[in-house]
Amino acid sequence: MKKTLFDKLWDMHVVKTFDNGPSVFYIDRHYIHEVTSPQAFKGLEDKGLEVFRPNQIIATADHNVPTLNQELPIKDPLSATQVSMLTDNCNKHGIKYYPLGSEYQGIVHVIGPELGFTLPGMTIVCGDSHTSTHGAFGCIAFGIGTSQVEQVLASQCLLLSKPKRMRIKVDGKLKQGVLSKDVILHIIAKLGTGGATGYFVEYAGTTFEAMSMEERMTVCNMSIEMGARGGLIAPDQTTFDYIASTLYGPKGAELEDKVKHWSSLKTDSDAVFDKEIHIEAATIEPMITYGTNPGMGINIFDQIPSDSQDNELAKSLNYMGLKPGESLLGKSVDYVFIGSCTNSRIEDLRIAAEYVKGKQKAADVTCWIVPGSKLVEKQAIAEGLDKIFQEAGIKMRQPGCSACLAMNDDKIPEGKLCISTSNRNFEGRQGQGARTILASPLTAIAAAVHGKIWTADAAIERNQSKIESQSR
Repeated sequence: MKKTLFDKLWDMHVVKTFDNGPSVFYIDRHYIHEVTSPQAFKGLEDKGLEVFRPNQIIATADHNVPTLNQELPIKDPLSATQVSMLTDNCNKHGIKYYPLGSEYQGIVHVIGPELGFTLPGMTIVCGDSHTSTHGAFGCIAFGIGTSQVEQVLASQCLLLSKPKRMRIKVDGKLKQGVLSKDVILHIIAKLGTGGATGYFVEYAGTTFEAMSMEERMTVCNMSIEMGARGGLIAPDQTTFDYIASTLYGPKGAELEDKVKHWSSLKTDSDAVFDKEIHIEAATIEPMITYGTNPGMGINIFDQIPSDSQDNELAKSLNYMGLKPGESLLGKSVDYVFIGSCTNSRIEDLRIAAEYVKGKQKAADVTCWIVPGSKLVEKQAIAEGLDKIFQEAGIKMRQPGCSACLAMNDDKIPEGKLCISTSNRNFEGRQGQGARTILASPLTAIAAAVHGKIWTADAAIERNQSKIESQSR
């Protein structure tokens, strides 16, 4: 029987299936952080249970940590307590832990791949929605709740029902100034926030094949935002070369042996999906969101939709301080955030540095650039990216989830508009009353320079007539 990539991975990890019921599903890699793990460890303790396989767990502090002065004691009591509990739990159970101060600390979905702990064919979970990031390596990777974190700690398994399968194919070459973040925002806007509910999505086609691993991670990261359980991309030579460059990934003969197996992890010709979607890359322009969920996205040169019967749209626009039919191009911004598990890797920082080099940040814009890990920070400094940012009036901060969510010190003030490379624009996501517009690193840094929503010159030139018609 012909199988999809997802089918192959699923079948490899099913321990037992109950008649007309769920399957016992084995988990290869478990990532944990300071926010969703304390309750799970407490549950184990209350039941008198031990961590079943601690060597398959990787921990780091990322969500609720400061991104300035990390060498000093954490001031915020809640953050300090969470980090302290994670440290104690990892020490007690013999779990590999990268705390603040470690040369490998960072956002969990950044350090896992870059250190070589995420490998093709794995099943991966974490108490975080954006675990789908790791699907870029040809993995079944998805977020779980705290009770499920406890289950995996205790048994290395979960009870799961098999999702349906969807394939999204994008073919062709992307236009200049269009990044992988624009691709996934385009897809989410097309499908809506519930368009992939109940599915696990495989991304296929020449556009994804041409992407780097970092670009693929950006795409898979946001699979959850259209309701999917997760997203994945078949491993190929790009994947294998990336793994060969990691610190702890397999090397030499071991890598060659694994590549033989990994090369078989692709969808068979004529395998059947429950749903298929095809998009031409040439139809995609730089994207931005205008509402309060990631599905409310438009081409940066288009106007906000008008629908007097749509109460959700009206509520969202009221929160955002926007109007139906309005063009966002040229709208003033207050904050720019380049970071998060979606767009905080070295390629994202290089894109921002290339654009801002020789320019100055707009005086009335606050810009936070936050590397996703200490390794990304180290590489950025080695390449002089931090100096480029500094000369433009921007200080690069230290690794952490930062302004992706209003959990740490990096909050957007009430009523302020932030162009963000993160993954969610819900009400209050970046701070109480904060207004968030999602965009690519290129669109974000352009906003920081111009002080308004703008984008790369090539995209502007392509749409000059549309811009002129809007201004008349």
